[in-house]
Amino acid sequence: MRKLRFPHPMTLMLGCILLAMALSWVLPAGEYARRDDPVTGRSIVVPGTYHAVPSAAVGPFKALVDIPKGMIDAADVIFLVFLVGAAFTVVDQTGVLRRGVDALVRRLEGRTWVVIPVISLLTAAGGAMIHMQEEFIAMVPVLLVLTRRIGYDAVVAVSVSVGAAAVGAAFSPLDPFMVGIAQKLAQLPLLSATGYRLVFLPLALAIWIGGTLRYAARTRVAPAAATLGDTEPGAVAAGTVEANAAVHDGAGRMQTRDAVVLLMVLATFATYVYGILRLDWGFNEMSGLFFAMGCIAGLVGGLGIGGTVEGYIRGFREMAFAGILIGFARAIYVVLQDGKIVDTIVSGLVTPVAALPVTLSALAMMGVQALIHFPVPSVSGQAVLTMPVLVPASDLLGLSRQVTVLAYQYGAGLTELMAPTNGALVAVLIAAGVRFERWLKFALPLLALLFALAAVAVVVAIAIGLK
Repeated sequence: MRKLRFPHPMTLMLGCILLAMALSWVLPAGEYARRDDPVTGRSIVVPGTYHAVPSAAVGPFKALVDIPKGMIDAADVIFLVFLVGAAFTVVDQTGVLRRGVDALVRRLEGRTWVVIPVISLLTAAGGAMIHMQEEFIAMVPVLLVLTRRIGYDAVVAVSVSVGAAAVGAAFSPLDPFMVGIAQKLAQLPLLSATGYRLVFLPLALAIWIGGTLRYAARTRVAPAAATLGDTEPGAVAAGTVEANAAVHDGAGRMQTRDAVVLLMVLATFATYVYGILRLDWGFNEMSGLFFAMGCIAGLVGGLGIGGTVEGYIRGFREMAFAGILIGFARAIYVVLQDGKIVDTIVSGLVTPVAALPVTLSALAMMGVQALIHFPVPSVSGQAVLTMPVLVPASDLLGLSRQVTVLAYQYGAGLTELMAPTNGALVAVLIAAGVRFERWLKFALPLLALLFALAAVAVVVAIAIGLK
């Protein structure tokens, strides 16, 4: 009997678009009234104003049109993938990445396992501070070289990058796109209950990193045998990195210009973090910054103008599928939005929560937020959509607004690790050559533990009267 396999990511995205189109014919169209919020600068829903509107069922042609509309909506993320990914391809063409990895492995001789916790903590910090996810798409080829060099497979590369970042964001005390917006909408002081969140953040990271270490130890092969053979078809970038490394490996020792290129990469990341924290930068600034970095790195690394241009062309080609996939994922939300059923789904999921006892209501809120994150893959968009509805309900129940924010944060944040509508996750899986069902087999047991930890955090917050 032929083994059933999870559909190809493109098939999955198209199937979700068709499902969204079908739902627009089945579910009644409805909307909440909205108002501009001066605190967050966003348009938010007005609680208790959900009402029916004329049907806006999306037909097949309209659904097709929504695909390019989704790409336009996600343009800043798509071009981030193209420009930053291509910049790292140029850096790889210089050979510095392989030589750097070889130098690192030599220094860690006999204790290469520390790579997993160290990289996971770094990426988790990025997720916790600025909700980094899409930024890791371009770094997957680098991580693949590193993990294969020490005998780990591609799942480990995904886990220590976008996986750890998502866990860091889900339990973060200061993520501006989740905690910040949700606390503003709930009219809570920014960074309130930071100490409480910091209690559970290391526990969550211990679960994720421990699970990754256990998987890595169980599946590790001899480094000499760690080739691309265990990677699913589609890992174009990974194969190119290996091939390029063989050409540019040279003597296998770090050179002065290698150190200059690596310092330039680190300085670019540091500049972007400063720009986010102080200058209100976004994806477009990051794209421009890394494009410049790639150009300079190619020249400093000895590729010349022609080699640098060829590196960019190769990088654009390798990142094309990941970028397009993000646009398709966004198109799912566009179809639901055009069909005027996003608010219908939210209202249908949220309304029953108000009839439950306080503790069950809080846990149900977390489950509802997890479900809502499938059709609404933007954490900030989900906060704007759901918090104005759930906060008044929590007030009527006598439930702390801080607990309502926790339920949103844990439910939406953890779901990012398994939602096929999360374009960043799917793009990283594509870049690493990991099929979605293979990722779920690894991630779901850890997610069950993380959701259990989140439930404990919510229950304890209620018990101690967290404000």
